[in-house]
Amino acid sequence: MQGLTELRRTTRATDLYPVAAETFAATLKELGPAAKRWAEAHGFKPDAGAMLALPDDTGGVRGVLVGISRGDDAYALASLPQRLPAGDYRLAGGKLDAERAALGWGLGAYQFTRYRKARREPARLAVEPAVLKAVAPMLDAAYQVRDLINTPTQDMGPAELAGAVADLAKANGAKYREWVDDALIKNNFPTIHAVGRASHRAPRLAELTWGKKGPHVVIVGKGVCFDTGGLDLKPADGMRWMKKDMGGAAHAIGLARLVMQAKLPVRLTLLIPAVENAVSGNAYRPGEVITTRAGITVEIDNTDAEGRLVLCDALAYAAESKPDLILDFATLTGAARVALGPDLPALFANRDDLADGLIAAGRDTQDPLWRMPLWRPYLTMLESSIADIANAGPSRHAGAVTAALYLERFVPESIAWAHLDVYSWNDGERPGKPKGGEAQGLRGYFAFLRKRYGG
Repeated sequence: MQGLTELRRTTRATDLYPVAAETFAATLKELGPAAKRWAEAHGFKPDAGAMLALPDDTGGVRGVLVGISRGDDAYALASLPQRLPAGDYRLAGGKLDAERAALGWGLGAYQFTRYRKARREPARLAVEPAVLKAVAPMLDAAYQVRDLINTPTQDMGPAELAGAVADLAKANGAKYREWVDDALIKNNFPTIHAVGRASHRAPRLAELTWGKKGPHVVIVGKGVCFDTGGLDLKPADGMRWMKKDMGGAAHAIGLARLVMQAKLPVRLTLLIPAVENAVSGNAYRPGEVITTRAGITVEIDNTDAEGRLVLCDALAYAAESKPDLILDFATLTGAARVALGPDLPALFANRDDLADGLIAAGRDTQDPLWRMPLWRPYLTMLESSIADIANAGPSRHAGAVTAALYLERFVPESIAWAHLDVYSWNDGERPGKPKGGEAQGLRGYFAFLRKRYGG
């Protein structure tokens, strides 16, 4: 976790004065006439992101005025760690929500430094110990999600991704096991094996189990560590950022981490099918038919619709234990991005109360989701003339919907299930949202689980 430190009596920190339009005049009055004249002379306006250092009598900095839009905005201060000079700062006024301000600051301080030194040392926000304790788990989980996604496939293949699950299990006293390569066939995970068999790095399914009492929750994450598209090869621009195609797995790992650290009263299973969709002589081919773990036969219409194939075996396995809830995360379709853009993950659920709860939690945590329909008449788009279903079809209509409908075939109606088609990526730099891997929906999902199960 970067950018935050514990506020102590001995902490020497520069004061920050967050000001919105409605609090600006009152804050200047409290600061005195000299500060008012200084702000007027510099034309400072309390617009979101505006910043002005106030001098003291010795030529130093008395404090910093910071414009904000509203006090409960998690990203109100998110630009400051990379804009303010290195050093310690503390909130000295305003009506900011302390935990949200600290969370946004921490998200804005993040830098991925595995392959190069940090561009600069971020400014640090000194916060009360209770605030630091409250936000640290979420920041650590978000950082891990970002780090996993940002790591190139050379260092984040199926074995390394499964290794992250094994490390998580060890750190939390959970059990871990995995099925690798031919063991997938022997233990009836044929679609995971089919997608990953062409790579020189063996496919695998990683499983973490934790907890002995309470409702059973299963979290599943798509772990395609790189997606060439298979024999239906992607064009260069479509392949460029496919290291992020394991973003669903990163989210699942981050959420499982939060559940265990908070000791939610549930029994948890985390499933990560980890593969690389590569091209070689033994790659799975368009037109082949695979009998899945659930016994449903699938005709391969397109080898680039591989995410739903690795997920369907994992979902079928998850359903066998008849859990209270199944949640899956996947960077599944470009169609979801076309429909909703990069910031709104597409939520599909087979229960209205489940969808409503997740959306409300996302709204409350400023971590938005958008529900999309499981419009079952569109299953005709996945019809096969020789198998029970095809993994894709000739129409490009409703691609996110048909992908979700495919997954739904592998979850019994008796089990509550939600699928999140998540982008997992920031295309450019924004406050609190640096370019690269991103955790989306993580805060909302964890808040939902805490409300549903307590703890």
